[in-house]
Amino acid sequence: MLIGPSRNRPRNKQMTASLHAAHQRTTRLRRAPELLACVAAIAFQPAVVHAQTPVAAQPAPVSASAPATGTPITLDEAIRRAQVSDVTYRTAAAAKSIAGQDKSIARSVLLPGVVYHNQYIYTKPGQLPLSPTAGGTAASTGTPIFIANNSIHEYISQAAVSETVSLAGIANYKRLSAEAAASDARQEVARRGLVATVISNYFNVQAAERKLVVAQHAADEAQRFSQLTMKLEAGREVAHADVVKANLQLQQRQRDLADAGLAAERARLELAVLLFPNPLTPYTLTNDLDQLSVLPPKAEVQADGERNNPDLRAAFQAARAAKYELNAAKFAYLPDLSLQYFYGIDAPEFATKGKDGTNNLGYSTVVTIDLPVWDWFATHSRVKQSAARRDLANVELTATQRQLIASIEVLYNEAAVAVQQLASFDESVRTAADSLRLTNMRYSAGEATVLEVVDAQNSYTLAQAADVDAAVRYHVAFGQLQTLTGKLQ
Repeated sequence: MLIGPSRNRPRNKQMTASLHAAHQRTTRLRRAPELLACVAAIAFQPAVVHAQTPVAAQPAPVSASAPATGTPITLDEAIRRAQVSDVTYRTAAAAKSIAGQDKSIARSVLLPGVVYHNQYIYTKPGQLPLSPTAGGTAASTGTPIFIANNSIHEYISQAAVSETVSLAGIANYKRLSAEAAASDARQEVARRGLVATVISNYFNVQAAERKLVVAQHAADEAQRFSQLTMKLEAGREVAHADVVKANLQLQQRQRDLADAGLAAERARLELAVLLFPNPLTPYTLTNDLDQLSVLPPKAEVQADGERNNPDLRAAFQAARAAKYELNAAKFAYLPDLSLQYFYGIDAPEFATKGKDGTNNLGYSTVVTIDLPVWDWFATHSRVKQSAARRDLANVELTATQRQLIASIEVLYNEAAVAVQQLASFDESVRTAADSLRLTNMRYSAGEATVLEVVDAQNSYTLAQAADVDAAVRYHVAFGQLQTLTGKLQ
């Protein structure tokens, strides 16, 4: 991923300095009972008068849990970890391995097979009939009683080489080869889908922590304003209604802060499920939302998408497999040729030389041609089934091509619009901050109402949150675009 220069924002240093504190707050929100108790306590906590300062003290921490630590994880490291434990990706990898073995089995059917066959056959000897005048038992002959057998004692020790020439077998091998290639492409589809998920969760964690900082600043500003109104009321400069409105704003901001902490913890857990055996493992992330990647030209993205897209490759290989399946079904109408070659002994004694000095070693060859005659239209039905699958595969291939074109267009436009709007959101944040500063000054001078101050606070908080959302929007769209075109491995 190409990384461009960081965006300069007037509040970045302040936010960066607060990220560690916000990270501590997210780790302290893991215990639900304590969180609920804290939210209840915060919601009904009365405002306390302190000396007016730009930033007031933060609310009491939820619990005394230790802050999250651990080696900082880059985006590439997160992707690598997710590939180890993700079930969908590992299932696709197993399917690829199985398809590869099916291809190997189909190839072995086309190649000659060799076995070494050993067998001993004993057949009861034939007996001469008894004469009417003779007594005793019947005499045995040297001929076996079963005419199909060669000898009373028969020893077979032969090497057998067999080969079947079948056009249907060749077509089946090509079909399984195409299916193996399709499984390989589907594994890549699963991998890229996992990468897209990791990218989304990765930047969602950073966005949630950034929004937690925004919520903390909003709560601090609300508390500062509440203290100001109480001080002005004590000096009989404003009405008690201003204090009530400021306290309501403070309570809402404290509830928003608790919700932001919970959302940050939830985002961290969703990413941790993909990365660690234990989702409660503490970790930190290295990438910053302010690090923007360079968006390549659209023509280059489209060319990469058409060349490196695994969905298109999988659909193409599936269409090839369906074509070979149809060919194999049609070849069932044709005869099969089988060849067998035997070399060894088939004699009354287990020896290369007979008792009379004859050589027992020899060979034989069998050639078989099977002509299909009648199968009650089973082959005809298989041809119809295969033709239907081929037509469906071709439709899916066309649909995949259309979807690829649309996806590239949508993601590229999304990333382009997001990067264009980032500067506008930055300006909105600066404007909202300046508006809040001027409104606070006017209120202190008695020229603005409490509603104007609350509105300025809300505008500033919303502008900051929207700025974070815009950064996430760009990173996610750009990451999905990189994944779609095969640039992000």
